[in-house]
Amino acid sequence: MRKYELICIIKTNLDMEGIEQVTQNISDNIVNMGGQILNVDKIGRKKLGYEIDKLRDGFFVVFNIELPENKVADLKRYLKLNEDVIRELTTVQEKVKVAS
Repeated sequence: MRKYELICIIKTNLDMEGIEQVTQNISDNIVNMGGQILNVDKIGRKKLGYEIDKLRDGFFVVFNIELPENKVADLKRYLKLNEDVIRELTTVQEKVKVAS
């Protein structure tokens, strides 16, 4: 399994309970795919650089996860079909070598 950073922008027309539910659903889906949640950081509501789906701001959530490489496409497909997620970005967390 590899470590990934997943950034999701959730619609802000939901209340805090709705945002919590969407975040929990994403976490549950990752675990059901055989992954692990290492950390969830709810950054909060931020203004978007441009309008997306007639929305000017979004609620940003950052997940640090471990996921089998063959499940990343399934996760992206799930997030794309989730109507409450405006955008997502998944990046591989590379190991950082310390210069000596």
